[in-house]
Amino acid sequence: MQERNSKEQREKPQGTFRILAINPGSTSTKIAVYDDEQPVLEEVIHHSDLDLSEFEKIWDQYEFRKRTILEALDSHNIDLKTLSAVVGRGGLLRPVVSGTYAVNELMIKDGKEGYLGEHAANLGPVLAFGIGWDLGIPAFMVDPPSVDEFEPLARLSGHKDIPRRSLAHALNIKATARVAARDLGKRLEEANLIVAHLGGGISVCPLRGGRIIDANDANSGGPFSPERAGTVPTMGLIDFIFDRGLTREEAKRALVGRGGLVSYLGTNSAKEVEQRVAEGDEKAKLVYEAMAYQIAKEIGAMATVLFGKVDAIVLTGGLAASKMLTDWIRQRVEFIAPVKLYPGQDEMKALVLGCLRVLRGQEQAKVYPETVEPVKL
Repeated sequence: MQERNSKEQREKPQGTFRILAINPGSTSTKIAVYDDEQPVLEEVIHHSDLDLSEFEKIWDQYEFRKRTILEALDSHNIDLKTLSAVVGRGGLLRPVVSGTYAVNELMIKDGKEGYLGEHAANLGPVLAFGIGWDLGIPAFMVDPPSVDEFEPLARLSGHKDIPRRSLAHALNIKATARVAARDLGKRLEEANLIVAHLGGGISVCPLRGGRIIDANDANSGGPFSPERAGTVPTMGLIDFIFDRGLTREEAKRALVGRGGLVSYLGTNSAKEVEQRVAEGDEKAKLVYEAMAYQIAKEIGAMATVLFGKVDAIVLTGGLAASKMLTDWIRQRVEFIAPVKLYPGQDEMKALVLGCLRVLRGQEQAKVYPETVEPVKL
């Protein structure tokens, strides 16, 4: 935890909105306090295996995580009464259109039940709501992974009982796309972009009119990533599961968590893999370059969604800081459009900006679930 800051540094300038942002991860909770667009506090609260071992389900961690957040704010002299709103990262919820949502009872219920799966991010809205309720201030969620702006053609998979679904790193993709469009001298709604979020999971998305009109589900398709298998041969997958007698959960863990670099090289650390490449490990080079190759192929495929009319290819996420990886990608795709790098992911600021757009009256808070009509076949 960072050192205690002086009380003077914690005071809120008059006429500003002070926002608390909360981003729960599997073994940590990121928090940030912003005065309008200016960060006042950013901290990662780490949770040890011992801390979390007493909780059977992620949802059971709510009171524990809420307490650690409040303790962290107190240690940095943040007066809770100065907060204007609380915003939490969204989890695996119902398919919704992009935007900022007021947290409501149904959102909390879906997070608790794991509507599209159990994930620590499901706690984001309820933590925001719980703290906001105690203080009498609004609580919001911005662009959860289940943002669904697919066009009808993108929903068909090849089997009527297995629809393609929209699950992507929507929060960072939308925020980075706004920055990229601005740097191109355009509004987001005017730009045709392909945004690739490169992290523990990899999402490659074409954006047209500001909307994510297609995407690979980072848990079940697209390029393999540091720990996810991505798209694998269908018949081979069937044999893999049945020959080993895997349960549903065992099969999921084998593909999401133990796939990708973990499967081939025994690590999910790109830095470790790059070190091995630098030391002459040919297998590490083959696997790492194959990941870049698959990312480039996915970008090429998404270019067809935009009829080849692409203003820029945008690489973001933690792995976008890897010159080795991005150079391999760039070599294969820069014939399509200029490649722009925005390494890292500022999810906390993206949450705050979404909240600010509502507080300033630039957007109206959406009511969950605001969904798109499904395709009827």
